[in-house]
Amino acid sequence: MPASTRTALVTGASAGIGASFARHLAQQGHDLLLVARRADRLEALAAELRAAHNIRCQIFAADLADRGTPEAIIGYAAGEGIEIDILINNAGLSGKTAFADTPWDTLAAEIQLMVTAVTELTHRVVPGMKERRWGRIVNLSSLAAFSPPGASLLYTGIKSYILNISQSLDMELKPHGVHVTALCPGFTHSEFHDVMGTRRTADHLPAILWQQPEEVVREGWQAVMKGKPVCVPGTVNKLTAAAMRPIPTNVGYFLGNRLNPFKNG
Repeated sequence: MPASTRTALVTGASAGIGASFARHLAQQGHDLLLVARRADRLEALAAELRAAHNIRCQIFAADLADRGTPEAIIGYAAGEGIEIDILINNAGLSGKTAFADTPWDTLAAEIQLMVTAVTELTHRVVPGMKERRWGRIVNLSSLAAFSPPGASLLYTGIKSYILNISQSLDMELKPHGVHVTALCPGFTHSEFHDVMGTRRTADHLPAILWQQPEEVVREGWQAVMKGKPVCVPGTVNKLTAAAMRPIPTNVGYFLGNRLNPFKNG
């Protein structure tokens, strides 16, 4: 299949890492389906990419914290004759208050956005990828997935889930031509800290800890194309992850794959 005929679904595409993924994939000639809440930003980005790269770029403005959104996205794609060959599960946020002080609706929305929607979108696109014997899935985890749990935050546990499920799916799907990678960035220049209200604290961190979203995307895309199930971008982040992880990631992946009782089931 020529690369130009492949289509990527990118969630959280209106800014930051999501927008950088959209630009990176458009530069390679991939068609795009961009998803985020802000329709005006999506349309502006889509217009930019259509003009610059002569690709098909469509938008679907919706909130992935709503339970019906993943099904609606895939339904829209089917109605438009779009086959999803690349899935970038990027949309995310982090809670700003203690668990006990946060309304359940807020916590449920966080789980829906970063656990259920990620898992459902993956489940809905995988059959087509397996049938076509080609697919690439990048799930945004975090360097936090390697760290000890943080008090009052679901974020660390959620990102640990993304890290683990991505490796499990890669084991299952790689024989069918489908690669799955957990992309685990550290501090990245984006709107994340503005939305979370942590910009002042973030600005006091040493510059060496920070990456640009384009760097994160470049390493993440190279990793999934090479079939690497985990990507920690940046030298400082790699050293940090190694220091926090008692078993090297590649060793854990090997053991999990070889000792899986369901592998041949």
